[in-house]
Amino acid sequence: MGPLLVRRLALLVTVLTFAGAGLAACSSGAKPESSPLALTALRAEADPVRGGRIVDGEGREVLLRGVNVNALAEYWKGVDFPTTFPLASDDTARMRSIGWDAVRLLVSWSRIEPGPGHYDEAYLDQVARTVRRLGQAGLYSIIDFHQDAWGPATAARPGERCVPPAVPGLGWDGAPAWATLDGDLPRCTLGAREINPATMRAWQAFFTDEKASDGVGVQTRYVAMLGHVAGRFARSPEVAGYDLMNEPNAFVPADNQRLATMYRLAVASIRRAERAAHGSPHLILFEPSALFSAIGSGPPPSFSRDADLVYAPHIYTGGFTGGPITRAAFETAQREARALGGVPVLSGEWGADPARASRPDDSYFVEHQQLQDDFRAGATLWTWRESCGDPHKVSDLRAGRVPGVWGEFEVDCHDNSVTGTRDALVAQLRRGYVRAAPGRLSRTRWDPDRASLEASGRAGKNGGGDGARLVAFHPAARPADVRVTVRGLDAPDLLAVRGGGVLISARAHGGAWSIRVARLNGR
Repeated sequence: MGPLLVRRLALLVTVLTFAGAGLAACSSGAKPESSPLALTALRAEADPVRGGRIVDGEGREVLLRGVNVNALAEYWKGVDFPTTFPLASDDTARMRSIGWDAVRLLVSWSRIEPGPGHYDEAYLDQVARTVRRLGQAGLYSIIDFHQDAWGPATAARPGERCVPPAVPGLGWDGAPAWATLDGDLPRCTLGAREINPATMRAWQAFFTDEKASDGVGVQTRYVAMLGHVAGRFARSPEVAGYDLMNEPNAFVPADNQRLATMYRLAVASIRRAERAAHGSPHLILFEPSALFSAIGSGPPPSFSRDADLVYAPHIYTGGFTGGPITRAAFETAQREARALGGVPVLSGEWGADPARASRPDDSYFVEHQQLQDDFRAGATLWTWRESCGDPHKVSDLRAGRVPGVWGEFEVDCHDNSVTGTRDALVAQLRRGYVRAAPGRLSRTRWDPDRASLEASGRAGKNGGGDGARLVAFHPAARPADVRVTVRGLDAPDLLAVRGGGVLISARAHGGAWSIRVARLNGR
């Protein structure tokens, strides 16, 4: 067998290896043993001094960046339009071409446990299929147990009268009707969806573990449900972890303490289920009160010494008001995480009106992502594709206003038709960053004007990752459009991502390393 044939066979093997993950090899270098999109189980490393980080099975620091997907969530239906859109056939390729490596996948307690102690395995099978599909595209799933204003069952009854200025409340998502112990109080909203007597009563019943009709406390049932789901995915490395509860309504100190107690019980339930299934510990993401999204601070009390916790506040500062994102918002999240033992930070939601990306004088999306880099924080954008039937839009529709949906897609709310992508927004989201860094990542910086990525870190026995491969993303159309300069790394492989973008993969020697990826001939 001649040298030329050997090289051709080696190239063919490389192409076939990457083709399954949606990649094609495009330049020479040390041949990777596996696709750079391959997913391994993640763990957390707490550090109260330097800040915690998320690490994979190769000892690499991983930045989870991505988007929220609500395709599997069950929302209250208040208009004729569907409340969500399904995940489309080309969605994972689109996400991959933006450069993302994670999806915060919303699931609903009302679908998982439609009756006390009865789990809908067909629904969980659907979740599992979606997790596998995302994993095949190189996207971790964060399974998010989502709720807003408790659940669908606190919607106003037909014809219910409310004392002005209160108005009949909408339903939302989360808890099943059997777990909604609202004391038959009025379902009237005053100013905010959470300020609803029925909703507030349901939350108190949850925090005090009031018994449902079957004689078991609703919080006890919720904690057991978390364990059941964790058992289903205990041996799934493509599941990054579990977000215990979206934006819990703990608005006073006593409820914040009760929230911490629930978190402690939830962590124990998940770990028991993982052990029983002979699986591995997954990350457990925990959130502060829903107030954090509005005021930008307020962690729960410390509740566990578990090794794989991640603090997951929603950093929306400036997003709802049209103002700027500030460095102080990230400093607050990091300071709160350090007080909780130095756990890593991942902003489970962030975002703003997508129209801001089209305004030349508004750099909200660019600056938010730059701060994510500066603080080496994970983040998942709200949201991927939003329906006009989502409860967030129902008030506008009922008032005769045409709502504006969020997400990466334009939707005509006259008929709920998707009319195209938001190109200006997607262009700002497609940016270079280090997905996986050998050892500890010290810096990753994207210059949108020059379309260049610079990053540095250190691999070694103390930090882990010696001999592991760095994986970075650049939004160039093809490998020939970029120049890569490395130190402390082997010659890089450049791999074209089908749908757009380039992955750069290079093995670390040990010790300090750096990389610069620049687009040739500017933008």
